[in-house]
Amino acid sequence: MDQPMNEVTTRKMSFKNKISEIKLEFMQAMITDIPALLEKYEEDDRSGVITLCQQNKVRLEAYYKELKRTEAMKEYERSHANCTYICGIDEVGRGPFAGPVIACAVILPKDCNILYINDSKKLTEKKREELYDEIITTAISYGIGSVPPSRIDEINILQATYEAMRKAIENLSVKPDILLNDAVTIPGVNIKQVPIVKGDSKSISIAAASIIAKVTRDRLMVEYDKVFPEYDFASNKGYGSGKHIDAIKKNGLTPIHRKSFLKNFI
Repeated sequence: MDQPMNEVTTRKMSFKNKISEIKLEFMQAMITDIPALLEKYEEDDRSGVITLCQQNKVRLEAYYKELKRTEAMKEYERSHANCTYICGIDEVGRGPFAGPVIACAVILPKDCNILYINDSKKLTEKKREELYDEIITTAISYGIGSVPPSRIDEINILQATYEAMRKAIENLSVKPDILLNDAVTIPGVNIKQVPIVKGDSKSISIAAASIIAKVTRDRLMVEYDKVFPEYDFASNKGYGSGKHIDAIKKNGLTPIHRKSFLKNFI
């Protein structure tokens, strides 16, 4: 009578798999399934399999590191766990010569586990676009506030930033219990506020807001580039690049330029 295969026999049979098949197995596996695959092939002494295992150990370590970093970014959210709706707020576009200043307010669910959320400036454009979709799908609510160049010229960029932030809060579908702000206290808002210096690197809610604000504004500047192609807005996003400055000197200002920022060119 045949004896049932023991664990060692089963593992040896798995070693008959082609290395290309094992590579595909690792590639198609969820990150949480990698430990089981590493255990499955730990005794396979083929150099190709050893390399695959080493590569996936590095991948797994990076995943655990990112989990730890993301958890650390929830420190401020955890410290206000008694609040039902915790809102992160950030803005983008205070420094450009052209285009609006845009703010975003985001309320994430308390069990939010989106990895790689970070200060938008630390992310690639591709990663920001990926996270944008994930954040707006996951968020309990998010609101955008935009203030145009003409208003910036009228009230100055700081007041325009506050105005954009107030608009973002007003555009939320639920009222926040607390606001976590990137370094500022917003005047004219009757909600508890916690200003956090470099908050877009320390709070997952503020970082999420920075990503939504950045992607929203960048997409808008790409559209403006189609209207004013000489100014290279798709590339410089309204900031004072050499090509942008040369275009201003040659062609003058557009309706989306901030005249108060460009007195030397008028």
